[in-house]
Amino acid sequence: MAAPLTLLLIVAVSIRLFLFRSSLVGLIAERVEVVSPLNAWKRVIEGLALLDLGVSPYSGDVFHETPLIIYLFHFVVDYAEITFMCSVESIEIFFCKSLELEADRYPMDCLELVRSPKQMYYIPLKVAMFYLLNPFTILSCVAKSTCGLNNAVLALFFLFTIKKNTLLSAIFLALATYQSIYPITLCAPAMLYVMQRQYIPVNYRWASFWWFVAQYLFMYLGSLSVIVFLSFFLLGSWDYVPSVYGFILSVPDLTPNIGLFWYFFAEMFEHFRLFFLCVFQINIFFYTIPLSIKLKDQPVFLMFMQLAVISIFKSYPTVGDLALYLAFLPVWSHLHRFLRNIFLVTCVLIACSALFPVLWHLWIYAGSANSNFYYAITLLFNVAQILLVSDYFYAFLRREHHLTYGLYLKKKDGSEATLVLK
Repeated sequence: MAAPLTLLLIVAVSIRLFLFRSSLVGLIAERVEVVSPLNAWKRVIEGLALLDLGVSPYSGDVFHETPLIIYLFHFVVDYAEITFMCSVESIEIFFCKSLELEADRYPMDCLELVRSPKQMYYIPLKVAMFYLLNPFTILSCVAKSTCGLNNAVLALFFLFTIKKNTLLSAIFLALATYQSIYPITLCAPAMLYVMQRQYIPVNYRWASFWWFVAQYLFMYLGSLSVIVFLSFFLLGSWDYVPSVYGFILSVPDLTPNIGLFWYFFAEMFEHFRLFFLCVFQINIFFYTIPLSIKLKDQPVFLMFMQLAVISIFKSYPTVGDLALYLAFLPVWSHLHRFLRNIFLVTCVLIACSALFPVLWHLWIYAGSANSNFYYAITLLFNVAQILLVSDYFYAFLRREHHLTYGLYLKKKDGSEATLVLK
């Protein structure tokens, strides 16, 4: 495993170094699919310039990253390329824990659905390959998008959750929430996973259940409070709260991106704006409860689902967010036999990725198209992501059903039965 992984790291670093030294850097850094008003490197540079002049970086409407990010780059700005590459390579430790499945737990005709140790052995390498060689990840790194740092924090959160380190899991989840609010929805799968590994029953009637929830929330909220007040002491004011979190929630900057917000609110009547803004934002948090109830016995898959929902429905998404949950796909390679639309969805995602710069050029530079063209391809791109996630959800539920009732279902008269998901 060490030799292929080392080769993979060398290839990944070489590609990034080549692009960093090429003339494409400026073009990539300006792409609206790769950077957003939240994580664009040029905005970080503006914030650093204001900070050096003794002016609050949040005094204008340029910088919207958190204070810890700007103070981090205040010390390492001269080594920004190395910092971004290190953040990307650190995600190579992205977790994948082998599952020991006892064959006698399942019907004999569905043993082929159970993964063997040999199949599990190469999953970490596949996960690293899916992330490090993903074109979306490479573009985000070359554009110096701070999305890579957010992904590194989330990766560490996943790692320490899988390692059952409750304190570090809560700390890194608090840091991820501090960066972009939305990872708060990952609190439920994290608690469910650690509870299962510590043999705490997931039952609200048990005192041990509520005691663990109180402990985890105390560590999480305590860590978040420390980070928030640390930011206040560094900056000397609370200016960053409306500039960062208010900016994320109110969506004042309608610069085109690969998300669903910008076009809708550009066309929205002002007196309807607040209502639909609440609807759009609640959409991310709404799925947490039903998914947690349905997948309470499978918290790792719940993390994948929540991460995908965040990447699709957040207010300022980029391709770097998409790359993070796509790195999970090798973990669910055993679901491929039950996927229904994977070929179609893959083709649509590739086609949309190629059409983004084309339609942007036709709209902005050639003037032969308008914003409707670009938003149409954005809608198609997001629909494809939704189909991908729902397809994996269906495949996961179907596999669980077969593991319980057998692979070849039959009716009472002995004829073959058809499984319908309702």
